[in-house]
Amino acid sequence: MAQDGMLTTRRDLLQQAGRVLAAAALSPGFGAASQVAIPGLADEPISPVMAKLSTYMSEARSRALPGDVVEKAKQHIVDTFAAMVSGSQLLPGKAAIQFARVYGGEKIATVVGSNILCGPIEAALANGVLAHSDETDDHLGAAVVPAALAVGEQFGIDGTWFLRAVVLGCDISTRIGNAFPPEAIFRVKDHKDSGSIAQSFGAMTAAGCAASLNAQQMRWALDYTTQQSSGINAWERDTQHIEKGFVFAGMPARNGVTAALVVQSGWTGVDDIFSGADNFFLAFNPECDPAVLTDKLGERYDVVPATIKKWTTGTPIQAPLDAMEILQKRHPFEADQVQQVIVRLAPNKAVIVDNRVLPDINLQYMIAVMLIDKTASFRSAHDYARMQDPAILRERAKVKLVPDESLVPLLPKEAAIVEVTLADGTHLSEQVVAVRGRADNPMTRDEVIAKASDLMAPVLGNEKCATLIKNVFALENAKDIRELRPLLQRS
Repeated sequence: MAQDGMLTTRRDLLQQAGRVLAAAALSPGFGAASQVAIPGLADEPISPVMAKLSTYMSEARSRALPGDVVEKAKQHIVDTFAAMVSGSQLLPGKAAIQFARVYGGEKIATVVGSNILCGPIEAALANGVLAHSDETDDHLGAAVVPAALAVGEQFGIDGTWFLRAVVLGCDISTRIGNAFPPEAIFRVKDHKDSGSIAQSFGAMTAAGCAASLNAQQMRWALDYTTQQSSGINAWERDTQHIEKGFVFAGMPARNGVTAALVVQSGWTGVDDIFSGADNFFLAFNPECDPAVLTDKLGERYDVVPATIKKWTTGTPIQAPLDAMEILQKRHPFEADQVQQVIVRLAPNKAVIVDNRVLPDINLQYMIAVMLIDKTASFRSAHDYARMQDPAILRERAKVKLVPDESLVPLLPKEAAIVEVTLADGTHLSEQVVAVRGRADNPMTRDEVIAKASDLMAPVLGNEKCATLIKNVFALENAKDIRELRPLLQRS
Protein backbone atom coordinates (compact mmCIF):
# COMPACT_ATOMS: atom_id res chain seq x y z
CA MET A 1 0.00 0.00 0.00
CA ALA A 2 2.85 2.33 0.85
CA GLN A 3 4.32 1.77 -2.60
CA ASP A 4 0.96 2.39 -4.28
CA GLY A 5 0.55 5.57 -2.27
CA MET A 6 4.00 6.76 -3.23
CA LEU A 7 3.28 6.12 -6.92
CA THR A 8 0.00 7.98 -6.71
CA THR A 9 1.67 10.94 -5.06
CA ARG A 10 4.41 11.01 -7.71
CA ARG A 11 1.81 10.79 -10.49
CA ASP A 12 -0.17 13.65 -9.00
CA LEU A 13 3.00 15.68 -8.65
CA LEU A 14 3.98 15.16 -12.27
CA GLN A 15 0.45 15.96 -13.47
CA GLN A 16 0.53 19.16 -11.45
CA ALA A 17 3.95 20.01 -12.89
CA GLY A 18 2.63 19.35 -16.38
CA ARG A 19 -0.21 21.82 -15.86
CA VAL A 20 2.27 24.43 -14.58
CA LEU A 21 4.54 23.89 -17.57
CA ALA A 22 1.65 24.05 -20.02
CA ALA A 23 0.48 27.32 -18.54
CA ALA A 24 4.02 28.69 -18.62
CA ALA A 25 4.43 27.68 -22.25
CA LEU A 26 1.51 29.92 -23.15
CA SER A 27 3.03 32.92 -21.40
CA PRO A 28 5.34 35.34 -23.24
CA GLY A 29 8.21 34.74 -20.83
CA PHE A 30 8.54 30.99 -21.46
CA GLY A 31 11.98 29.81 -22.61
CA ALA A 32 15.22 31.78 -22.75
CA ALA A 33 16.08 32.35 -19.09
CA SER A 34 12.96 31.05 -17.33
CA GLN A 35 12.66 27.77 -15.48
CA VAL A 36 9.63 26.36 -13.67
CA ALA A 37 10.38 25.03 -10.17
CA ILE A 38 8.66 21.72 -9.40
CA PRO A 39 8.23 21.07 -5.66
CA GLY A 40 10.22 18.03 -4.55
CA LEU A 41 12.16 17.82 -7.83
CA ALA A 42 14.36 20.91 -7.47
CA ASP A 43 17.86 20.71 -8.93
CA GLU A 44 20.93 20.82 -6.70
CA PRO A 45 23.02 24.00 -6.35
CA ILE A 46 25.62 24.47 -9.07
CA SER A 47 29.26 23.81 -8.25
CA PRO A 48 31.99 26.49 -8.40
CA VAL A 49 33.45 24.70 -11.43
CA MET A 50 30.17 24.90 -13.33
CA ALA A 51 29.55 28.51 -12.30
CA LYS A 52 32.98 29.61 -13.53
CA LEU A 53 32.86 27.51 -16.69
CA SER A 54 29.36 28.51 -17.84
CA THR A 55 30.03 32.20 -17.18
CA TYR A 56 33.25 32.05 -19.15
CA MET A 57 31.53 30.25 -22.03
CA SER A 58 28.71 32.80 -22.19
CA GLU A 59 31.13 35.75 -22.32
CA ALA A 60 33.48 34.31 -24.96
CA ARG A 61 31.78 35.98 -27.93
CA SER A 62 32.82 39.43 -26.68
CA ARG A 63 36.22 38.51 -25.22
CA ALA A 64 39.28 39.60 -27.22
CA LEU A 65 41.88 36.89 -27.91
CA PRO A 66 45.69 37.12 -27.89
CA GLY A 67 47.33 37.42 -31.29
CA ASP A 68 49.01 34.00 -31.23
CA VAL A 69 45.67 32.37 -30.40
CA VAL A 70 43.96 34.09 -33.32
CA GLU A 71 46.72 33.04 -35.71
CA LYS A 72 46.63 29.39 -34.63
CA ALA A 73 42.83 29.35 -34.78
CA LYS A 74 42.91 30.63 -38.34
CA GLN A 75 45.39 27.90 -39.27
CA HIS A 76 43.12 25.24 -37.79
CA ILE A 77 40.08 26.66 -39.61
CA VAL A 78 41.97 26.62 -42.93
CA ASP A 79 43.11 23.08 -42.21
CA THR A 80 39.58 21.95 -41.35
CA PHE A 81 38.03 23.60 -44.40
CA ALA A 82 40.68 21.86 -46.51
CA ALA A 83 39.74 18.53 -44.97
CA MET A 84 36.06 19.18 -45.73
CA VAL A 85 36.67 20.22 -49.34
CA SER A 86 39.00 17.31 -50.10
CA GLY A 87 36.73 14.97 -48.17
CA SER A 88 33.89 15.79 -50.55
CA GLN A 89 35.71 13.67 -53.14
CA LEU A 90 36.02 10.60 -50.90
CA LEU A 91 33.45 7.91 -50.14
CA PRO A 92 32.49 9.15 -46.62
CA GLY A 93 32.18 12.73 -47.92
CA LYS A 94 30.06 11.66 -50.85
CA ALA A 95 27.83 9.74 -48.43
CA ALA A 96 27.51 12.87 -46.26
CA ILE A 97 26.56 15.05 -49.22
CA GLN A 98 24.06 12.45 -50.41
CA PHE A 99 22.47 12.41 -46.95
CA ALA A 100 22.11 16.20 -46.99
CA ARG A 101 20.69 16.13 -50.52
CA VAL A 102 18.11 13.44 -49.72
CA TYR A 103 17.18 14.67 -46.25
CA GLY A 104 16.86 18.31 -47.26
CA GLY A 105 15.66 20.84 -44.71
CA GLU A 106 15.36 24.59 -44.50
CA LYS A 107 18.00 26.35 -46.60
CA ILE A 108 20.10 27.93 -43.85
CA ALA A 109 23.55 26.41 -43.70
CA THR A 110 26.20 25.40 -46.26
CA VAL A 111 27.20 21.83 -46.97
CA VAL A 112 30.82 22.25 -48.01
CA GLY A 113 31.93 20.96 -51.40
CA SER A 114 28.38 21.00 -52.76
CA ASN A 115 25.62 23.41 -53.80
CA ILE A 116 23.36 22.24 -50.95
CA LEU A 117 21.88 24.40 -48.21
CA CYS A 118 19.99 22.71 -45.39
CA GLY A 119 19.16 23.04 -41.71
CA PRO A 120 22.01 23.74 -39.28
CA ILE A 121 21.75 20.38 -37.52
CA GLU A 122 21.92 18.44 -40.79
CA ALA A 123 24.68 20.69 -42.16
CA ALA A 124 26.77 20.19 -39.02
CA LEU A 125 26.43 16.41 -39.34
CA ALA A 126 27.34 16.41 -43.03
CA ASN A 127 30.25 18.82 -42.66
CA GLY A 128 31.60 16.90 -39.69
CA VAL A 129 31.73 13.71 -41.74
CA LEU A 130 33.33 15.68 -44.58
CA ALA A 131 35.99 16.99 -42.21
CA HIS A 132 36.92 13.50 -41.06
CA SER A 133 36.36 11.65 -44.31
CA ASP A 134 39.92 10.45 -43.94
CA GLU A 135 43.00 11.21 -41.82
CA THR A 136 43.63 14.73 -43.14
CA ASP A 137 42.18 16.82 -40.32
CA ASP A 138 43.51 17.78 -36.89
CA HIS A 139 40.76 15.80 -35.07
CA LEU A 140 40.10 18.88 -32.89
CA GLY A 141 38.38 21.21 -35.34
CA ALA A 142 36.55 18.47 -37.26
CA ALA A 143 33.40 18.82 -35.13
CA VAL A 144 33.95 22.31 -33.70
CA VAL A 145 34.32 24.20 -37.01
CA PRO A 146 31.23 22.60 -38.64
CA ALA A 147 29.15 23.40 -35.53
CA ALA A 148 30.33 27.02 -35.38
CA LEU A 149 29.78 27.44 -39.13
CA ALA A 150 26.26 25.98 -39.14
CA VAL A 151 24.96 28.05 -36.22
CA GLY A 152 27.02 31.05 -37.28
CA GLU A 153 25.27 30.99 -40.65
CA GLN A 154 21.88 30.68 -38.97
CA PHE A 155 22.44 33.84 -36.93
CA GLY A 156 24.73 35.69 -39.34
CA ILE A 157 27.62 36.21 -36.93
CA ASP A 158 30.72 38.07 -38.05
CA GLY A 159 34.19 36.66 -38.61
CA THR A 160 35.64 37.69 -35.24
CA TRP A 161 32.72 36.09 -33.41
CA PHE A 162 33.17 32.93 -35.46
CA LEU A 163 36.85 32.82 -34.53
CA ARG A 164 36.04 33.17 -30.84
CA ALA A 165 33.43 30.42 -31.05
CA VAL A 166 35.96 28.05 -32.64
CA VAL A 167 38.64 28.86 -30.04
CA LEU A 168 36.15 28.29 -27.21
CA GLY A 169 34.96 24.99 -28.69
CA CYS A 170 38.52 23.69 -29.11
CA ASP A 171 39.30 24.72 -25.54
CA ILE A 172 36.33 22.98 -23.94
CA SER A 173 36.71 19.86 -26.09
CA THR A 174 40.32 19.48 -24.96
CA ARG A 175 39.47 20.15 -21.32
CA ILE A 176 36.75 17.49 -21.30
CA GLY A 177 39.23 14.98 -22.72
CA ASN A 178 41.94 15.98 -20.26
CA ALA A 179 39.56 15.56 -17.32
CA PHE A 180 39.67 11.81 -17.94
CA PRO A 181 42.55 9.81 -16.42
CA PRO A 182 45.34 9.29 -19.02
CA GLU A 183 44.79 5.54 -19.14
CA ALA A 184 41.11 6.13 -19.98
CA ILE A 185 41.67 8.20 -23.11
CA PHE A 186 41.24 5.30 -25.53
CA ARG A 187 38.76 3.56 -23.23
CA VAL A 188 39.83 0.05 -24.19
CA LYS A 189 38.22 -1.70 -21.24
CA ASP A 190 34.70 -0.33 -21.57
CA HIS A 191 34.80 -0.04 -25.39
CA LYS A 192 33.73 3.64 -25.45
CA ASP A 193 35.36 6.27 -27.63
CA SER A 194 36.24 9.27 -25.49
CA GLY A 195 37.14 11.38 -28.54
CA SER A 196 33.56 11.53 -29.76
CA ILE A 197 32.38 12.52 -26.28
CA ALA A 198 34.88 15.37 -25.91
CA GLN A 199 34.14 16.58 -29.43
CA SER A 200 30.40 16.77 -28.67
CA PHE A 201 31.12 19.23 -25.86
CA GLY A 202 33.44 21.25 -28.07
CA ALA A 203 30.85 21.43 -30.83
CA MET A 204 28.09 22.46 -28.41
CA THR A 205 30.27 25.16 -26.89
CA ALA A 206 31.10 26.63 -30.29
CA ALA A 207 27.46 26.44 -31.37
CA GLY A 208 26.27 27.90 -28.06
CA CYS A 209 28.66 30.81 -28.44
CA ALA A 210 27.38 31.45 -31.98
CA ALA A 211 23.79 31.28 -30.65
CA SER A 212 24.51 33.82 -27.86
CA LEU A 213 23.55 31.48 -25.03
CA ASN A 214 23.78 33.06 -21.58
CA ALA A 215 25.42 31.33 -18.61
CA GLN A 216 22.24 29.56 -17.51
CA GLN A 217 21.54 28.36 -21.04
CA MET A 218 25.13 27.13 -21.39
CA ARG A 219 24.57 24.98 -18.28
CA TRP A 220 21.43 23.46 -19.77
CA ALA A 221 23.16 22.93 -23.12
CA LEU A 222 25.98 21.06 -21.33
CA ASP A 223 23.26 18.86 -19.83
CA TYR A 224 21.75 18.03 -23.24
CA THR A 225 25.22 17.36 -24.62
CA THR A 226 25.83 14.87 -21.84
CA GLN A 227 22.59 13.06 -22.63
CA GLN A 228 23.80 12.63 -26.22
CA SER A 229 27.35 11.55 -25.34
CA SER A 230 28.03 8.29 -27.12
CA GLY A 231 30.39 6.41 -29.39
CA ILE A 232 31.95 2.97 -29.10
CA ASN A 233 35.10 1.57 -30.64
CA ALA A 234 33.19 -0.69 -33.03
CA TRP A 235 33.93 1.94 -35.71
CA GLU A 236 37.33 0.25 -36.05
CA ARG A 237 35.60 -2.60 -37.90
CA ASP A 238 34.31 -0.30 -40.66
CA THR A 239 36.80 -0.55 -43.53
CA GLN A 240 35.38 2.42 -45.48
CA HIS A 241 35.94 5.13 -42.85
CA ILE A 242 32.30 6.28 -43.05
CA GLU A 243 31.45 5.25 -39.50
CA LYS A 244 34.68 6.78 -38.17
CA GLY A 245 33.79 10.06 -39.86
CA PHE A 246 30.40 9.92 -38.16
CA VAL A 247 31.70 8.94 -34.70
CA PHE A 248 34.69 11.31 -34.61
CA ALA A 249 33.09 14.40 -36.11
CA GLY A 250 29.66 14.12 -37.76
CA MET A 251 27.82 12.87 -34.68
CA PRO A 252 29.57 15.26 -32.24
CA ALA A 253 28.88 18.24 -34.53
CA ARG A 254 25.22 17.24 -34.79
CA ASN A 255 24.96 16.62 -31.04
CA GLY A 256 26.49 19.97 -30.19
CA VAL A 257 24.31 21.98 -32.55
CA THR A 258 21.21 20.12 -31.38
CA ALA A 259 21.97 20.81 -27.70
CA ALA A 260 22.63 24.51 -28.34
CA LEU A 261 19.56 25.05 -30.49
CA VAL A 262 17.02 23.25 -28.30
CA VAL A 263 18.10 25.43 -25.38
CA GLN A 264 18.16 28.55 -27.55
CA SER A 265 14.56 27.76 -28.53
CA GLY A 266 13.46 27.68 -24.88
CA TRP A 267 14.23 24.26 -23.42
CA THR A 268 15.41 23.99 -19.82
CA GLY A 269 17.30 21.18 -18.09
CA VAL A 270 19.62 20.20 -15.26
CA ASP A 271 21.61 23.13 -13.91
CA ASP A 272 24.86 21.28 -13.23
CA ILE A 273 25.45 18.02 -15.06
CA PHE A 274 29.07 17.91 -13.83
CA SER A 275 28.17 17.51 -10.15
CA GLY A 276 25.42 16.01 -8.00
CA ALA A 277 23.50 12.78 -8.48
CA ASP A 278 24.08 10.78 -11.68
CA ASN A 279 26.40 13.42 -13.11
CA PHE A 280 28.53 13.16 -16.26
CA PHE A 281 31.72 12.12 -14.52
CA LEU A 282 30.03 9.47 -12.37
CA ALA A 283 28.47 8.01 -15.51
CA PHE A 284 31.68 7.84 -17.54
CA ASN A 285 34.58 7.64 -15.09
CA PRO A 286 34.41 8.48 -11.37
CA GLU A 287 38.17 9.11 -11.40
CA CYS A 288 37.79 12.13 -13.68
CA ASP A 289 38.93 15.50 -12.35
CA PRO A 290 36.34 18.27 -12.92
CA ALA A 291 38.85 20.92 -11.77
CA VAL A 292 40.66 20.48 -15.11
CA LEU A 293 37.71 22.17 -16.81
CA THR A 294 38.56 25.56 -15.31
CA ASP A 295 42.31 25.28 -14.73
CA LYS A 296 43.95 28.45 -16.15
CA LEU A 297 40.72 29.23 -18.01
CA GLY A 298 41.30 32.37 -20.05
CA GLU A 299 45.06 32.05 -19.63
CA ARG A 300 45.75 28.83 -21.54
CA TYR A 301 44.06 28.33 -24.93
CA ASP A 302 44.20 24.72 -26.02
CA VAL A 303 43.95 25.51 -29.72
CA VAL A 304 47.55 26.81 -29.57
CA PRO A 305 49.34 23.53 -28.73
CA ALA A 306 46.98 21.45 -30.89
CA THR A 307 48.65 19.50 -33.69
CA ILE A 308 48.05 20.18 -37.38
CA LYS A 309 49.07 17.15 -39.41
CA LYS A 310 51.71 17.70 -42.06
CA TRP A 311 50.92 14.46 -43.88
CA THR A 312 47.41 13.44 -44.95
CA THR A 313 47.71 10.01 -43.38
CA GLY A 314 46.87 8.18 -40.18
CA THR A 315 48.53 9.68 -37.11
CA PRO A 316 50.97 6.78 -36.43
CA ILE A 317 52.42 7.23 -39.94
CA GLN A 318 53.34 10.89 -39.37
CA ALA A 319 56.63 10.21 -37.55
CA PRO A 320 57.85 7.53 -40.02
CA LEU A 321 57.23 9.88 -42.96
CA ASP A 322 59.03 12.70 -41.14
CA ALA A 323 61.96 10.37 -40.53
CA MET A 324 62.06 9.25 -44.16
CA GLU A 325 62.04 12.85 -45.36
CA ILE A 326 64.92 13.72 -43.01
CA LEU A 327 66.97 10.72 -44.17
CA GLN A 328 66.35 11.44 -47.86
CA LYS A 329 67.51 15.03 -47.43
CA ARG A 330 70.54 14.16 -45.31
CA HIS A 331 71.76 11.30 -47.51
CA PRO A 332 69.90 11.35 -50.87
CA PHE A 333 69.13 7.93 -52.30
CA GLU A 334 66.84 6.36 -54.87
CA ALA A 335 64.31 3.60 -54.27
CA ASP A 336 66.31 1.06 -56.26
CA GLN A 337 69.30 1.63 -53.96
CA VAL A 338 67.31 0.52 -50.91
CA GLN A 339 67.68 -3.01 -49.64
CA GLN A 340 65.46 -2.79 -46.55
CA VAL A 341 63.47 -0.31 -44.45
CA ILE A 342 62.67 -1.11 -40.83
CA VAL A 343 60.04 1.06 -39.12
CA ARG A 344 59.74 0.81 -35.34
CA LEU A 345 56.54 1.96 -33.60
CA ALA A 346 55.02 1.42 -30.18
CA PRO A 347 52.99 -1.83 -30.37
CA ASN A 348 49.59 -0.13 -29.92
CA LYS A 349 50.45 2.21 -32.80
CA ALA A 350 51.91 -0.44 -35.09
CA VAL A 351 48.75 -2.53 -35.07
CA ILE A 352 46.71 0.44 -36.34
CA VAL A 353 48.72 0.90 -39.55
CA ASP A 354 50.01 -2.58 -40.37
CA ASN A 355 49.11 -3.37 -44.01
CA ARG A 356 45.61 -1.90 -43.71
CA VAL A 357 43.10 -1.84 -46.57
CA LEU A 358 42.92 1.97 -46.63
CA PRO A 359 46.02 3.44 -48.31
CA ASP A 360 46.31 6.44 -45.98
CA ILE A 361 46.56 4.22 -42.90
CA ASN A 362 48.75 1.56 -44.52
CA LEU A 363 52.31 2.21 -43.34
CA GLN A 364 54.03 -0.15 -45.78
CA TYR A 365 52.29 1.47 -48.74
CA MET A 366 53.00 5.04 -47.61
CA ILE A 367 56.70 4.28 -47.02
CA ALA A 368 56.86 2.75 -50.51
CA VAL A 369 55.32 5.94 -51.92
CA MET A 370 57.86 8.00 -50.00
CA LEU A 371 60.73 5.95 -51.41
CA ILE A 372 59.58 6.53 -54.98
CA ASP A 373 58.05 10.04 -54.84
CA LYS A 374 60.22 11.59 -52.09
CA THR A 375 56.95 12.95 -50.65
CA ALA A 376 53.44 11.78 -49.76
CA SER A 377 50.64 13.81 -51.34
CA PHE A 378 46.91 13.65 -50.68
CA ARG A 379 46.42 12.03 -54.06
CA SER A 380 48.95 9.25 -53.44
CA ALA A 381 47.56 8.66 -49.93
CA HIS A 382 44.16 7.87 -51.44
CA ASP A 383 45.16 5.99 -54.57
CA TYR A 384 43.75 2.47 -54.18
CA ALA A 385 44.85 1.44 -57.67
CA ARG A 386 48.43 2.41 -56.98
CA MET A 387 48.54 0.05 -54.01
CA GLN A 388 48.71 -2.78 -56.58
CA ASP A 389 51.22 -1.09 -58.89
CA PRO A 390 54.22 -3.44 -59.43
CA ALA A 391 56.69 -0.67 -58.60
CA ILE A 392 54.91 0.01 -55.31
CA LEU A 393 54.64 -3.68 -54.47
CA ARG A 394 58.37 -4.05 -55.07
CA GLU A 395 59.13 -1.30 -52.54
CA ARG A 396 56.47 -2.46 -50.06
CA ALA A 397 58.22 -5.83 -49.88
CA LYS A 398 61.29 -4.06 -48.49
CA VAL A 399 59.40 -2.48 -45.59
CA LYS A 400 59.30 -4.26 -42.25
CA LEU A 401 57.14 -2.90 -39.38
CA VAL A 402 58.48 -3.79 -35.93
CA PRO A 403 56.44 -3.25 -32.73
CA ASP A 404 58.97 -1.75 -30.30
CA GLU A 405 58.30 -1.68 -26.55
CA SER A 406 61.11 0.84 -26.02
CA LEU A 407 58.90 3.52 -27.63
CA VAL A 408 56.00 2.99 -25.20
CA PRO A 409 57.39 5.38 -22.54
CA LEU A 410 57.28 8.18 -25.14
CA LEU A 411 53.51 7.87 -25.55
CA PRO A 412 51.29 9.76 -26.15
CA LYS A 413 53.85 11.36 -28.45
CA GLU A 414 53.92 9.84 -31.92
CA ALA A 415 57.45 8.47 -31.94
CA ALA A 416 59.12 6.29 -34.56
CA ILE A 417 62.53 4.95 -35.52
CA VAL A 418 63.25 4.38 -39.22
CA GLU A 419 66.29 2.38 -40.34
CA VAL A 420 67.26 2.25 -44.01
CA THR A 421 69.83 -0.20 -45.34
CA LEU A 422 71.19 0.51 -48.80
CA ALA A 423 72.49 -2.09 -51.26
CA ASP A 424 76.07 -0.90 -50.72
CA GLY A 425 75.81 -1.65 -47.00
CA THR A 426 75.18 1.93 -45.86
CA HIS A 427 72.97 2.02 -42.76
CA LEU A 428 70.87 5.12 -42.06
CA SER A 429 68.75 5.68 -38.95
CA GLU A 430 66.49 8.46 -37.67
CA GLN A 431 64.29 8.73 -34.59
CA VAL A 432 61.44 11.23 -34.56
CA VAL A 433 59.57 12.15 -31.40
CA ALA A 434 58.25 15.62 -32.16
CA VAL A 435 56.40 15.18 -35.46
CA ARG A 436 56.06 18.18 -37.72
CA GLY A 437 52.89 20.06 -36.75
CA ARG A 438 53.11 19.42 -33.00
CA ALA A 439 53.41 22.34 -30.59
CA ASP A 440 57.11 21.54 -30.10
CA ASN A 441 57.69 21.40 -33.87
CA PRO A 442 54.95 23.59 -35.40
CA MET A 443 54.24 24.11 -39.06
CA THR A 444 54.58 27.62 -40.42
CA ARG A 445 51.63 29.47 -41.93
CA ASP A 446 53.14 28.86 -45.36
CA GLU A 447 53.29 25.11 -44.70
CA VAL A 448 49.65 25.08 -43.60
CA ILE A 449 48.69 26.99 -46.74
CA ALA A 450 50.69 24.62 -48.94
CA LYS A 451 48.93 21.60 -47.41
CA ALA A 452 45.50 23.24 -47.74
CA SER A 453 46.17 24.20 -51.36
CA ASP A 454 47.19 20.65 -52.22
CA LEU A 455 43.86 19.47 -50.77
CA MET A 456 41.49 22.14 -52.11
CA ALA A 457 42.82 23.40 -55.43
CA PRO A 458 41.96 20.20 -57.36
CA VAL A 459 38.36 20.55 -56.15
CA LEU A 460 37.71 24.31 -56.06
CA GLY A 461 40.25 25.51 -58.60
CA ASN A 462 43.39 27.52 -57.85
CA GLU A 463 41.76 30.96 -57.77
CA LYS A 464 38.84 30.09 -55.49
CA CYS A 465 41.14 28.08 -53.23
CA ALA A 466 43.55 31.00 -52.84
CA THR A 467 40.70 33.44 -52.16
CA LEU A 468 39.18 31.19 -49.50
CA ILE A 469 42.51 30.84 -47.69
CA LYS A 470 43.13 34.59 -47.91
CA ASN A 471 39.66 35.36 -46.47
CA VAL A 472 40.07 32.96 -43.56
CA PHE A 473 43.33 34.63 -42.58
CA ALA A 474 41.42 37.94 -42.69
CA LEU A 475 38.31 36.73 -40.86
CA GLU A 476 38.14 39.85 -38.70
CA ASN A 477 37.10 41.73 -41.86
CA ALA A 478 34.07 39.50 -42.48
CA LYS A 479 30.82 41.21 -41.46
CA ASP A 480 28.88 37.96 -41.87
CA ILE A 481 30.33 34.45 -41.87
CA ARG A 482 28.00 33.65 -44.77
CA GLU A 483 30.42 35.63 -46.95
CA LEU A 484 32.50 32.43 -47.10
CA ARG A 485 29.62 30.42 -48.56
CA PRO A 486 30.35 30.89 -52.29
CA LEU A 487 33.99 29.99 -51.67
CA LEU A 488 33.11 26.76 -49.84
CA GLN A 489 30.46 25.65 -52.33
CA ARG A 490 30.92 23.59 -55.45
CA SER A 491 28.33 23.12 -58.15
